[in-house]
Amino acid sequence: CDHEHQYMTPEDEWDRDLLLDPAWEKQQRKTFTAWCNSHLRKAGTQIENIEDDFRNGLKLMLLLEVISGERLPKPDKGKMRFHKIANVNKALDFICSKGVKLVSIGAEEIVDGNTKMTLGMIWTIILRFAIQDISVEETSAKEGLLLWCQRKTAPYRNVNVQNFHISWKDGLALCALIHRHRPDLIDYSKLKKDDPIGNLNTAFEVAEKYLDIPKMLDAEDIVNTPKPDEKAIMTYVSCFYHAFAGAEQPTNHPCSPLLSSPLLSSPLLSSPLLSSPLLPQDIANAWKGLEQVEKGYEEWLLTEIRRLERLDHLAEKFKQKCSLHQSWTSGKEELLSMKDYESASLMEIRALMRKHEAFESDLAAHQDRVEQIAAIAQELNELDYHDASSVNTRCQGICDQWDNLGTLTQKRRDSLERVEKLWETIDQLYLEFAKRAAPFNNWMDGAMEDLQDMFIVHSTEEIHSLITAHDQFKATLPEADKERMATMGIQSEIVKIAQTYGIKLSGVNPYTNLSPQDITNKWETVKHLVPLRDQMLQEEVARQQANERLRRQFAAQANIIGPWIQTKMEEIGHVSVDIAGSLEEQMNSLKQYEQNIINYKCNIDKLEGDHQLSQESLIFDNKHTNYTMEHIRVGWEQLLTTIARTINEVENQILTRDAKGISQEQLNEFRASFNHFDRKRNGMMDPDDFRACLISMGYDLGEVEFARIMTLVDSNNTGVVTFQAFIDFMTRETAETDTADQVMASFKILASDKSYITVDELRRELPPEQAEYCISRMTRYIGADGPAGALDYISFSSALYGESDL
Repeated sequence: CDHEHQYMTPEDEWDRDLLLDPAWEKQQRKTFTAWCNSHLRKAGTQIENIEDDFRNGLKLMLLLEVISGERLPKPDKGKMRFHKIANVNKALDFICSKGVKLVSIGAEEIVDGNTKMTLGMIWTIILRFAIQDISVEETSAKEGLLLWCQRKTAPYRNVNVQNFHISWKDGLALCALIHRHRPDLIDYSKLKKDDPIGNLNTAFEVAEKYLDIPKMLDAEDIVNTPKPDEKAIMTYVSCFYHAFAGAEQPTNHPCSPLLSSPLLSSPLLSSPLLSSPLLPQDIANAWKGLEQVEKGYEEWLLTEIRRLERLDHLAEKFKQKCSLHQSWTSGKEELLSMKDYESASLMEIRALMRKHEAFESDLAAHQDRVEQIAAIAQELNELDYHDASSVNTRCQGICDQWDNLGTLTQKRRDSLERVEKLWETIDQLYLEFAKRAAPFNNWMDGAMEDLQDMFIVHSTEEIHSLITAHDQFKATLPEADKERMATMGIQSEIVKIAQTYGIKLSGVNPYTNLSPQDITNKWETVKHLVPLRDQMLQEEVARQQANERLRRQFAAQANIIGPWIQTKMEEIGHVSVDIAGSLEEQMNSLKQYEQNIINYKCNIDKLEGDHQLSQESLIFDNKHTNYTMEHIRVGWEQLLTTIARTINEVENQILTRDAKGISQEQLNEFRASFNHFDRKRNGMMDPDDFRACLISMGYDLGEVEFARIMTLVDSNNTGVVTFQAFIDFMTRETAETDTADQVMASFKILASDKSYITVDELRRELPPEQAEYCISRMTRYIGADGPAGALDYISFSSALYGESDL
């Protein structure tokens, strides 16, 4: 037999895709299982799971033997996979031998428990052995069965059989078939078209109880399915055809044990001896017959006792299994109806899904018990159990509850899957929000920090640079606002999904601590800080412009005063070393410079005022001038010191000249020599220059002699020889020998004709080193007319007479 090329004739081809519909698959499972059991029970067995119980091929071969009345090859007894495949192949070969061509169904698929292929195989068997041989008015198989149904139900109201699916949904067609053949079983006039479940259950119960047609369908499945499964309906209806068609069915069904008792068919009760005279031989025969009847009755009683014992055992077993099952199902409907997933997180939803999957496995494991309960209830009905109604009620309740549990289980799975998918969408949106919110938040943090950053600038260029940067920042705000709205749009999408599908959000994004309110608050802060920054920058612009005016104002004056001071310093220096004129002419010139300097003081004061304004405005640099106020002050003080010192030196030179009798020409010669060796042109000679000067003037100097001279000209060890010290030395060296009277006369002039002289007068009229020399050598004046601290210049002069170190 070729299993590979063709499945069956096109008109009977099984639409395998329909098996993908779970509602139709459920109907086919129940119907095909019941159909198989209606035949297998004749061999004392049954199946419970259609895709599992045929896997080893044994019951499949037995089923084919029962329905065909033929023997199949001896099955393999082993339990290995190849044994099972061999047995299934024997069954498939038998089917092929009956003219059925199979395609796409292999033994391996049946052995593997492939539901779709197993149901297809059983449907093929049903078509071949229950439907194919139906023949009505030259139509056969499916069309013949449909025509038979139409003929039988034609007289009935509200019945119009056109197919094997929706024409049977209201149950009236099934009830009409039964009523047409057994009007004693159903009162058709009381049936209502708007009670399809009631009609269907009536037909199922009557057929099972009185026609020996097992219940193969569920009323609720048929009513609640838009288009009931055609194969399931055809299978069930074919049973009515075989029950009614052909020979007239007996109307006496055994309703009680007595109706089938051997007593009712006893020869004694029908013997002609009862209506004629009895002979001894007749009595002996009758007695023998009575003994046989009694023996038969005893056998019947034993059978009935066993039946009742079986009934008691089954009833107790039924109660135990029902109690166990109802204990297990207690509270399950409430748990399955919970909506705890509405307020759960994604992780909690996934945990609930795992928990539900475990429950589904548990539920499937209890399917066997429900089927066992239904099977026991069916057997109790077949054995005419006295309390069959309560058994049926309890069984129906369990089956209804079981169906409801299945419905609730599927609904909860659907709800969990739906909410899980929604939460996965929300979770992805949460992640996207976090990814976009983090950099945007960092940008806002940086922006707020920059907008509040304290700045210190010292020029208009610097503040304009800050303004340019701020304008560039403001130009980025529209793009930033787009990013903000995009980020907030993600949150809006999350809220929309939650509101649309009734999901309760926890308000916490698992991927970030940033909330939409945080983003909104920071954005408002940024927008508030921008104009404040504008105002601060403009105020700083005004301040820097004012500072720039102060800088220019100060620089304009400083650039005049600085050079003026430098020029005057140089001019005074030239006057002090000028040998063109007399000392008196130098003095006059210096006095004029002194007066000019005093008159110039107002310019210094004005510059001090501008400097004060700059200090108050915190201006510490000025690119418009190299002069600072400190430079001007130092220069001014040096100028004042220089003019005073130079005037003092010239006065001393005049005093020295007059006291020593040095001529102007000699002084000019000394000055020319000093100027020549003043190599740095700073009015001083260092020791080497001084030694060279003395050598040029004819001095023969040893180290000891030069050291002695240096103590005279540099008594304070400053390392330089001033012009005044040089003049004093040369005066002592070149003047005629002084007399005590000349020295006294000079001191008398200095003392304003007094016989004593004060320390202040010496320091005011003599160079510093000479003054200190005299103060250290003179004794105190002891006359009564002198003030405290007065010195005796007369004794000092006498003591110095003729000394060369004065």
